[in-house]
Amino acid sequence: MSDTTETIRDAERIYHAWDDALGRKDLDAALRLYAPDVVLESPLVRHLLGREDGVVRGRDDLRQFVDKVFKTQPALRQRYRTGFFTDGKRLMWEDPRATQAGQQMDLVEVMDIGDGLIQQHRVYWGWFGLKVLEDGGHRSP
Repeated sequence: MSDTTETIRDAERIYHAWDDALGRKDLDAALRLYAPDVVLESPLVRHLLGREDGVVRGRDDLRQFVDKVFKTQPALRQRYRTGFFTDGKRLMWEDPRATQAGQQMDLVEVMDIGDGLIQQHRVYWGWFGLKVLEDGGHRSP
């Protein structure tokens, strides 16, 4: 098997395992997909952790963030998508606002993959997702 084929399979495995862990809110399963020195960037970091920047660094920091994400996830954070794109090094997909079942938070997830793990993860929010956040979505219980 070529290196490219192997890295594409790693990205596909991560895509499905990440979605499964998110759906089950399985913190440990989600964290196993990330490199120890991962960097994650999202507006939600600022909101949930009260930081000036939107950056999480390392698995320990990521654990605290993902735990809060799972505990505060609004109903409009669904997981409808129609596929992903990858070259084996970068994995990305869109959760579009409009779905057959109505609206969901609109996000684009971009992950840099290396050594079979997520090295960097960036989450880009659409207007509807930001509105959910501004209207009180992801509030601490």
